Amino acid sequence: MENVVELKNVTKRFKGFSVNHINLQVKRGFVTGFIGANGAGKSTTIKTMMNLLRPDAGEVKLFGLDYKTHEKEIKQRIGFVYDGNIFFEGLNLKDIKRIVAPAYKRWDDTIFYQYVEQFELPLNKAIKTFSKGMQMKASLAIALSHHAELIIMDEPTAGLDPIFRRELLDLLQELMVDGNRTIFFSTHITTDLDRIADYIAFIQKGELVFNQSIHDVAENYALVKGELNLLDRDTEKAFVHVHRASTGFEALTDNIKAAKNIFGDTVIIERASLEDIMYYFKGGIHHA
Repeated sequence: MENVVELKNVTKRFKGFSVNHINLQVKRGFVTGFIGANGAGKSTTIKTMMNLLRPDAGEVKLFGLDYKTHEKEIKQRIGFVYDGNIFFEGLNLKDIKRIVAPAYKRWDDTIFYQYVEQFELPLNKAIKTFSKGMQMKASLAIALSHHAELIIMDEPTAGLDPIFRRELLDLLQELMVDGNRTIFFSTHITTDLDRIADYIAFIQKGELVFNQSIHDVAENYALVKGELNLLDRDTEKAFVHVHRASTGFEALTDNIKAAKNIFGDTVIIERASLEDIMYYFKGGIHHA
């Protein structure tokens, strides 16, 4: 089974905001980065994946199973890591292990202590004394100790210092070596994903814009720069959005071939970063 997560036409409405007809597949054995501005619908989508929110319409499956009949089994196989403190603040790691371990059939004490040592986590200090980075490591250690096949991370690097962010990304790369684990990683810090993601899913205003391999994103999207007199109603069809300045234009295309055919050598075409893509999509509604 190739997809660990399948969302089919998932819609969830709130007052003033909705996530609409999300079709999202997360492939087994890869890192999928989930990008979008704050408030785009990332957390809502993740909560439906974890059965913390029920969709108003559509279908959610994990490991090919649905929550209605297999909730316990699914939750055994997921680890959730996010930047807040999900544990009782007054407890220390030893207490938390005592509470959490019996809930998981595949809990492995040896692995737990191995990560506690590797992450240099104190066992007897209250969680509330931990820094944000240490809290993150603690919830990651717990996720790894019950052999979670799918690790879901909601904005895990927000608020971490650059050195710790790098450490965390290196660690995630290490975890992926055996090919059995899948990581779904939501973030608005797109540079993190340039290093570790295999796939990128991009959500904007509650709608999934694309879900592509990082290779395809690089092949399809580019920045095009040129003189203003090159723009007219026809040539602009090659772009997602155009930014005009007195010195010329800069635009995002999702079809490099078409842009080359239209403009030839009269423009400069450069690789678009994930941040460029997010910025330009925010600036304009896609024409397609």
